[in-house]
Amino acid sequence: MALDPALVRDSYFSMVPMTTTLGLRFDHLDLERCVMSLPDNPNYRNHVAGPHAGAMWTLAESASGALVFANFGDLMAEVTPFPVESTIRFLKVAFGPVTAVATLGEGAATAAETMRGGTRPEFDVEIELSTGEGDERLVTGAMTVTWTLKLNRRPE
Repeated sequence: MALDPALVRDSYFSMVPMTTTLGLRFDHLDLERCVMSLPDNPNYRNHVAGPHAGAMWTLAESASGALVFANFGDLMAEVTPFPVESTIRFLKVAFGPVTAVATLGEGAATAAETMRGGTRPEFDVEIELSTGEGDERLVTGAMTVTWTLKLNRRPE
């Protein structure tokens, strides 16, 4: 049983304080997709006046994390989700606000079952980064974050 996405939205920024540092915001969250935005802030720009790569990475990872918490938050007494690996591709120079759209990839549907079978699951979350809207929308990057559900240690 997943968590109510509204609960994740309401608690995420206090659980992950770095997200408030960058001013990230939720545009949409359900169990299939998370959309988060990074506002255009001159303090987080790079040498060509676009958003810094680190800020865009944090946006993408945060969107993937919110999606993971929504889907597996009900298991937090048993496991802690951790990112294992990430790969990001910068496809075009981004300018202005950036939007990240995260979707669950292969393996997420069976992750809890795999964990209960004694194996630590790994599954991907795919994220698309873009700027603009409608006809002006430009895909500027793509990221994959591989997540795991690590069993919590029990006190002996």
